[in-house]
Amino acid sequence: MDNKTTTQRAYALDALRGYAILTMVLSATVAPDILPGWMYHTQTPPPGHVYNPALSGLSWVDLVFPFFLFAMGAAFPFSLGKRLEKGEKAWRLAGDALLRGVQLTFFAIFIEHFYPYMLSSPQDPRAWGLALLAFALLFPMFMRIPLKMPSWAHSVVKLSAYLLAFWLMVSVDYAGGATWSLYSSNIIILLLANMAAFGSILYIFTKRNRLARLAVLFCLMGVLLSATVDGSWAKAVFDFSPFPWMYKFTYLKYLFIVIPGSFAGEYLLNWMKNRNAATDRTRNDDLKLSVWLLLLTVGLIVLNLCFLYARMLVVNLLVTSALLLTGYFLLKKEVSNDRKLWRQLFVAGAYMLVLGLCFEAYEGGIKKDPPSYSYYFVTSGLAFMALLAFNIICDFYGYVHGTKFLVMSGQNPMIAYVAGDLFIMPVFGLLGVTPLLKYLCLNPGLGFLRGVLLTALSMLITMFFTRIKWFWRT
Repeated sequence: MDNKTTTQRAYALDALRGYAILTMVLSATVAPDILPGWMYHTQTPPPGHVYNPALSGLSWVDLVFPFFLFAMGAAFPFSLGKRLEKGEKAWRLAGDALLRGVQLTFFAIFIEHFYPYMLSSPQDPRAWGLALLAFALLFPMFMRIPLKMPSWAHSVVKLSAYLLAFWLMVSVDYAGGATWSLYSSNIIILLLANMAAFGSILYIFTKRNRLARLAVLFCLMGVLLSATVDGSWAKAVFDFSPFPWMYKFTYLKYLFIVIPGSFAGEYLLNWMKNRNAATDRTRNDDLKLSVWLLLLTVGLIVLNLCFLYARMLVVNLLVTSALLLTGYFLLKKEVSNDRKLWRQLFVAGAYMLVLGLCFEAYEGGIKKDPPSYSYYFVTSGLAFMALLAFNIICDFYGYVHGTKFLVMSGQNPMIAYVAGDLFIMPVFGLLGVTPLLKYLCLNPGLGFLRGVLLTALSMLITMFFTRIKWFWRT
């Protein structure tokens, strides 16, 4: 630990995004059925992983997607806010946001069609080869070619890659005689596409008016609740979609996570603008406080996961309240820029967490699918706590090297998301390694190790492309 801050940028946001994407990969690669129930989505428990909407609770797997959504919202002030401050027109930025949503939608449809299990059953060399080809095509589609050429040439390369990808998608044969379809898409990426578009637009036009940003969320809640009444205009708005394969009104409910993230991003950006060298005395006081805050924030996340999963609701409320009150009194004085940020993140997170716990009994308990209001608010509150913890570790302590695997993965999340299915598994298939993975499904320990190994490989591939600055962007 250094005596002064060593970073010149906020790595906490990259680390949070990296944590979300890597745990997303981990949750999808651990062995099925043989691990404890809390190692999977609460509503799809082992064995069989049959979806049960009656189940309520929260596991660590249920946190990874909202953490990524929260990080997306927290990035708005850095990307969109700075462009607005430079004088770019809001309507132009809104157009760019819509274009980004369309690009991510294409990404969602394209990768879904080229997963090896979609191309053949059982999987064969043709399916693996096509998956690798799809992975390669994604580079000219979503990155700027690192060659000196005029701007129009870059555009031609990108457009050619999109056209070739579309031609491949409509031309290849799929498993079971299926054909390509706009409705066949990766739902996670499709939801992110909608949030990238609508969340960005909402932030662009409410950047200088936080109250208006919150007011939109209350109006959204009203429409969602009223849409249950047949014959209401809210029901008509809820059901309307000009392109149902790309947009549904129900997707907008995830703004309840994205928009709180935008507030966190504003806090983080203001902290960066006001960074200065702290006095030794202030630094030492903040060092002592940071240890307690780190324990508090991590403790709040872990304990809420344990108690909500076990349905120990009263105990969870009492313990959470005690920890939040402790944190409030520890942060009562804002004597430094760091402490001001910590207080802002902690208070906002505490409010969202308490709000979520107040909604817990509504809709049959906290649920990921269909997501309950408790789910939106609790996960947002825990995301605030996670961002605070990463700020202490990465930015205040300056432990950049120890968290580099998170930061670099968070800087290139699109590659991390598809590396396993479109690169690692096809390579394993061509090399004949895939049958060996069954030996990592013999017991819970090996089943978890399976996920760790596959996630580590995805991470290493992502870090390689991040290091050589091959970023996928929309």
